[in-house]
Amino acid sequence: MKKIEFPVLNVKMVDIDKVIANDYNPNKVAPPEMQLLKHSIEEDGYTQPIVTYYDKEKDKYIVVDGFHRYRVAKEFFNLKQIPIVTIDKDLENRMASTIRHNRARGTHQIADMSQIVLTLTENGWSETQISKHLGMELDEIIRLKQITGLKDAFANHTFSKSWDEFEYNLRH
Repeated sequence: MKKIEFPVLNVKMVDIDKVIANDYNPNKVAPPEMQLLKHSIEEDGYTQPIVTYYDKEKDKYIVVDGFHRYRVAKEFFNLKQIPIVTIDKDLENRMASTIRHNRARGTHQIADMSQIVLTLTENGWSETQISKHLGMELDEIIRLKQITGLKDAFANHTFSKSWDEFEYNLRH
């Protein structure tokens, strides 16, 4: 059994100016839900820290999950500090973490998801790895690859023999 980590036990307050958004999050929140998030924080406070990765070179914390909580802190409340936890993962695994968090809440954007699937594929992740780490079915991964319109996305995909027979029957 894999050892379960508890980064939530290491919450710390950091200057909000040291926190930046990632450049791959496909999760979008409509204005009514942003207002609801703002109201929730007004009523209950920050009940969840922002999950981040610390980039030593930039001396910045990059948001992995909690971007909208970060936005509310910055745009509505003008907070100087926010609660964060850090995880230490490479970019591909941070992307997977972001998607897992988003999907666990039930929201993600299809076009942006297809770009993430393409990026992970280009970085050598198999469909099995993508399926396991992003919680996706194989047919969903294939559909997202199709959206990108790039044949490279299917470079390592194994097609069944039925496609060969189907293609043969179409030509003859």
